[in-house]
Amino acid sequence: MAIVLQTVVKDDLALQKKAWQASRRRVLNFGSPLVAILIWQILDMLHVLNQSFIPAPTAVAAAMIQDATSGQLWSDLRVSLTRIALGFVIAVVPGILIGLSSGLFPVVRMFVDPIVSATYSIPKLALAPLFMLVFGLTETEKILLIASGAIFPVIINTMAGVLDMDKKYMDVAENFGASRFAYYKTVALPGSLPYIFGGLKMALAESLLLIVAAEMIGAESGIGYRIWMSYDVMNMPMMFVSFIVIAVLGHAFSSLLDEALHWLIPWHRSDIIR
Repeated sequence: MAIVLQTVVKDDLALQKKAWQASRRRVLNFGSPLVAILIWQILDMLHVLNQSFIPAPTAVAAAMIQDATSGQLWSDLRVSLTRIALGFVIAVVPGILIGLSSGLFPVVRMFVDPIVSATYSIPKLALAPLFMLVFGLTETEKILLIASGAIFPVIINTMAGVLDMDKKYMDVAENFGASRFAYYKTVALPGSLPYIFGGLKMALAESLLLIVAAEMIGAESGIGYRIWMSYDVMNMPMMFVSFIVIAVLGHAFSSLLDEALHWLIPWHRSDIIR
C-alpha cells in the first residue's frame, strides 16, 4: 500500500512540475515582448531615442488601431499571407521529397548536394531583378521568389534528418522487404520529422524576409508595400506597425509548427524548460 501511495505521489509531483514548467514557459513567451516594449517606451520618455525615426509604442499602437479599423491592415495582411502560403507550399512539397531522396540514396545525394551547395549561397534578394525580368511584375514573380528561398532549408534539414537516423531502422525495413514507397512513408519521413520541422521554421522565416522584398517593387498591396509607402511619406508609426505585424507572424508561425510537431510526435518535447 505504501509503495502504491508513493508512486501516486511521485506521479502527482511530476504532473505538477510539468504544469509549472508549461506555465513558466508561457509567461516567458508572452512576458519578454512586453518587457521589450516597456523598455522602448521608457527610452522614448527619456528622449534617448530620436522620435522622428523611432516613434513611441503608444504612437505605433494608435496607428495600428487606426489602420485595423479602416480595414487596410487586414487587406494587406491577407494579400501577403496568400503569397507566403503559395510560395511556401511550392517550396515545401518538392523540398521534402528531394531531401528524403537525398538522404536515402547516395546517388541522388551526390547529384543534389553540389547544386544545393552552389545555389544556396546566392542571396535570394539578389535574384529579385532576375525574377522580375523573367516573370515581370506579377504575382508569379513574387510567389516564386519566396519559393526560391524557402526550398533550401527544407531540403538541407530533411536530408540531415534522414542521415542522422539510426541505421537499424533501415535494416529492419530492408529485412522485411519494404518497398521504396515504404521507405519514404514508414522510415525516412517519421524519423526525420524533427529536422523537417526545423527546416519549415527556417523556410517560413525566409518567406517573411522575401515577401517584404518582393512587395517593395511592383506591388500595390501587402506588408512590404506598406513599409515602402510609409518610408516614402515618412510615416514612421505606420512603418513600425508593419514591422510588428511581421514579427508577430514569425512568432505565430513558429509556435504553430511547434504545436504541430508535438501533436505528431508527442514524445519530442525539446521546448521543456528544465
